[in-house]
Amino acid sequence: MTIRTKAPLALAIGAALLSVAACGGGGDPLATGSDEGGGSDTIVVGSADFTESALLAEIYAGALEAQGVQVEKTLNIGSREAYIPALQDGSIDLIPEYTGVLAHYFDEDATATESEAVYEELQAALPESLAVLDKAEAEDKDAIAVTRETAEEHSLVSIADLAAVAGDLTLGAGPEWKTRASGVPGLAEVYGAEFESFRALDAGGPLTVQALKNGQVDAANLFTTDPNIAANDFVVLEDPENLFAAENVVPLITRSKLDDTISETLNEVSANLDTATLAALLERVVMDKEDAGDVAADFLSEHGLA
Repeated sequence: MTIRTKAPLALAIGAALLSVAACGGGGDPLATGSDEGGGSDTIVVGSADFTESALLAEIYAGALEAQGVQVEKTLNIGSREAYIPALQDGSIDLIPEYTGVLAHYFDEDATATESEAVYEELQAALPESLAVLDKAEAEDKDAIAVTRETAEEHSLVSIADLAAVAGDLTLGAGPEWKTRASGVPGLAEVYGAEFESFRALDAGGPLTVQALKNGQVDAANLFTTDPNIAANDFVVLEDPENLFAAENVVPLITRSKLDDTISETLNEVSANLDTATLAALLERVVMDKEDAGDVAADFLSEHGLA
């Protein structure tokens, strides 16, 4: 069957719209022209507004489509604060997620940092209407990155080293980082790193990379699989206090849409997805400018999932 794609016209909905306005876009990617998303037999696959999430969504969608599942895609919705409500109101049914930040989203008191413990904590924290399937070995964590020059100038090795100098520095990250417990508040509470200013950019995307390269920000939130880190010789600061917990890739789905075909298909995707593979796929999209759908199709074909 053909995958019907809804155009990604914006970065957020509702209250989240203003918070992601810095990332650009216009309109609402969740607007379908009706009060409901796809039909009862359709799985609407969403993604957050960063490249890796959209790539993973393409992989999920392609794998399901290969099994005869009717699929629609609503990509680049925005931050978690936008797409979780979309899952809960039925605008979308499935989205790629990351265990640590998702656990903390539903339980502010989540404390686990190791992979299995985080996954168990996440399962316990989820509302009844949502479920996660098997987590992948693939992991992509939040990180604080600086330029090599900044690291050498201030002798920065870990995030803890920022405490003495952050008052003179600007931090760049997605808008939601200003209030997230693992963002600005967490950096201050856990490491005593209180920045002079915060600049709202995109979630580990090209605006953030460019701002760090150009010196518009001194430190930035990037994702550990981002090929721009090596390409620009950025330094990822160590996280000795585990502010950023394990972040295994995991499908988050509306429980009412689960069946054996969907569960088995997505679990097979996760079984074939490790960190090195994910990083290589992402490099093709980010650095080589290949189409995410084509890269996803190659992955599925290589692993007998297409």
